[in-house]
Amino acid sequence: MNKALNIWRKLFPFATAILVFIFITIAYFSPMIEGKRLNQHDITMWKGMSKEISDFREKTGEEPLWTNAMFGGMPAWQISVIYNGNLIRYVKKIVTFGLPYPASTVFMYFFGFYILLLVMKVDPWLSMAGALAFGFSSYFFIILGAGHSSKAFAIGYMAPVLAGIILSYQGKYIKGGLLTAIALALELESGHLQITYYLLLLIIILGLLQFIDAIRFKTLPDFFKASGILIAAAALAVLTHGTNLYATYEYGKETMRGKPVLTKDIEDQTKGLDRSYITHWSYGIGETWSLLIPNAKGGATAMIGNSHPALENADRNFKPALAQQNAYWGDQPGTSGPVYTGAIVMFLFFLGLFFVKGKYKWILLAGTLLSIMLGWGKNFMPFTDLFLDYIPGYNKFRAVSMTLVIADLTIPLLGFLGLYQIFKNPSIFNEKRTWFYVAFGLTGGLALLFYLVPGLFFNFFSASEIEQFSNLKQSNPSESSQIDLFMSQLELVRMQIFKKDALRSFFFITLAAGLIFAFGLNKLKQHWLTAALTLLILADMVTINTRYLNSNNFVSKRKAEFPFQPSKANNEILKDIDPNFRVLDITKSTFNDSETSYFHHSIGGYHGAKLQRYQDMIEHYIQPEISDLTSVMRDNLTLGAIQDRLGQSQILNMLNTRYIIFNPQAQPIRNIYAFGNAWPVSNIHWVDTPNDEIDALEKQDLKTTAVISKEFANNLEGLVPTTDNSDEILLKDYDPNHLTYKAQLANESLVVFSEIWYTLGWKAYINKTEQPLIRANYALRALKVPAGNSEIVMRFEPKIWKVGEKISLASSSFLLLLVFAWLFIELKKAFVRQEE
Repeated sequence: MNKALNIWRKLFPFATAILVFIFITIAYFSPMIEGKRLNQHDITMWKGMSKEISDFREKTGEEPLWTNAMFGGMPAWQISVIYNGNLIRYVKKIVTFGLPYPASTVFMYFFGFYILLLVMKVDPWLSMAGALAFGFSSYFFIILGAGHSSKAFAIGYMAPVLAGIILSYQGKYIKGGLLTAIALALELESGHLQITYYLLLLIIILGLLQFIDAIRFKTLPDFFKASGILIAAAALAVLTHGTNLYATYEYGKETMRGKPVLTKDIEDQTKGLDRSYITHWSYGIGETWSLLIPNAKGGATAMIGNSHPALENADRNFKPALAQQNAYWGDQPGTSGPVYTGAIVMFLFFLGLFFVKGKYKWILLAGTLLSIMLGWGKNFMPFTDLFLDYIPGYNKFRAVSMTLVIADLTIPLLGFLGLYQIFKNPSIFNEKRTWFYVAFGLTGGLALLFYLVPGLFFNFFSASEIEQFSNLKQSNPSESSQIDLFMSQLELVRMQIFKKDALRSFFFITLAAGLIFAFGLNKLKQHWLTAALTLLILADMVTINTRYLNSNNFVSKRKAEFPFQPSKANNEILKDIDPNFRVLDITKSTFNDSETSYFHHSIGGYHGAKLQRYQDMIEHYIQPEISDLTSVMRDNLTLGAIQDRLGQSQILNMLNTRYIIFNPQAQPIRNIYAFGNAWPVSNIHWVDTPNDEIDALEKQDLKTTAVISKEFANNLEGLVPTTDNSDEILLKDYDPNHLTYKAQLANESLVVFSEIWYTLGWKAYINKTEQPLIRANYALRALKVPAGNSEIVMRFEPKIWKVGEKISLASSSFLLLLVFAWLFIELKKAFVRQEE
């Protein structure tokens, strides 16, 4: 009985933490209880981009691995693929206790960090407070509102991965190795390699300092043993995702994240994305104060609004104009909200710097500084260039401000390690009381100073705004004084926005510091301090998060599941029984919207990893042709004039753009100049380089001439392409990954298809004999087709799929067997101890 009671006492804090995490998560997402769903932009866009894939899966039970619904056609690896061979996906349901999305991600934030703190031997009750502090970081909720689900799950699994690594270096090799393997497998299953990459940077720092520590204390054999087990664990985790990772690796080389095809501006170019594209979203150096003060730069990009309290003391003559101004004045092009780790958490972080000893302090400090400096991107270009040019893989990812997820982890971790040092040894508080005051001064003191004299430290205009106002004054010199007066009023309004949050941070830090001070003087018990700090942290963090994610973000279940309703134009196009043509909707942001892809095969779409050749076509031809077409329609010219312009739009035509939507509630325009699914050509224009290849497109009649790189000369040796009026090529059967054509040609010829070029998986067969595909017109496929009647089949058959799925099934099964075997042995030992 006593032994059972002891076991329960050990499990009670853990069980309580789980229940608290579930309760708080469900409470925050209470509209889900009413059957509502979170309205998330990226999830809505995903429904559009994955519709064709989902329909095919539902119809056949198979994975198409390719879709023609977006950007002319692209692999499905980074859109929607179900990897049935990977059993790790079932573990996800277990570790999140079956909670529905997005509640499951928030629970994982809490649970993962709780495990990490327990592994670092922090008191279970304090660990619960730390888990809540980490999980309620504002960025984590902002990305949920945006629909970045894979990113959210990847963040949730970061802490357990670190926990497994630390356990291994603590000498608990088997437990640490298994936890690392499972957590890393889940991390990879989330499918957000950018977060995984940033986690790897932190792991490298951890490994280096562990190695230095092993040299100092002469424990190198233990270090190498732990490292060997961790490498094996990581390899096993990677193998469970062999299909996805290898396919993504291969696909990545063909996308914007791979090596550029064209020779461009050398200074802007890297071996991955362009520097300007990578650093477009860079956190401002002054904006970093948002870690402490949420509205350090005004919060999210949005109008101030007529009802904002900051307008109360503004000149009433300017109030309407001030209300229309942006509440955000930072350096980013736009933002959904700040990265706020919490005022109390920042105070604890500085306590940790002064109260924690040993390697973990330096690991976490180094990770924090690295994260922040990389997040500055173009605002700290020498450091950014160093990573872009010399650190493998860094140039494959955009939006460098995302590196701050590491600081979101390291700051609360060091903070709660520091607080636990005071819990373990209360006398340390009196020994280091001066440093306690310093920590308060660096956080609460600065917050108060910023509140009192904000203009001394901060600028309340973005660089672009300063330029705009300067240009406005130059173009309207007589209004210069009025513009200056307006700017001063806007500055006062923004100052009020800032001051309110600065005072707020000072308030929370003062309360938390007072509680810890009382504990240090033995005036407050540990459990009361833990409870009070937990409530304070929740009050601080939750009230900020509800600014960006609240009940207003929820919609009915039906609206969430069916976000797009067909317009009159869509319905008219859907009457066309031809299964394969493309649609241009000029009423949408063509390359940043997937609604068209929900109903049709779109010229555009919504995706961050487009095929590089298609992106080049967008920049060189597709976007200019769309702009020309839009200007013609804006001028209300006749249908004949519009068709004339379409006749000049060769790239849209070779992509078989059959319909143009110019008004959702009107009949679409049918493009009579679209080339169709395939056409024979009578001429070949040979080129030497990719630049020559893309430049030649505007100089040739692409209906009669194919632009071909000389790398394909051997495939077309001896061919003299000719065409005849009787030539006919028809698409007979269509699936996203399987196209069947019937061809009748008077002579052997080169046939160009309006299908996007991609070498890794597409195979062509003429009369059941495989034939080499040829790249035509920079981004399309072509085939040499014999005279007479032929059946042409194109199938998407990537080699990695069948082999990779078998590897994933075997490795994930093996990993789960290892975990079950370990659990069985541990439970058996526990029962034996109980019987003794």
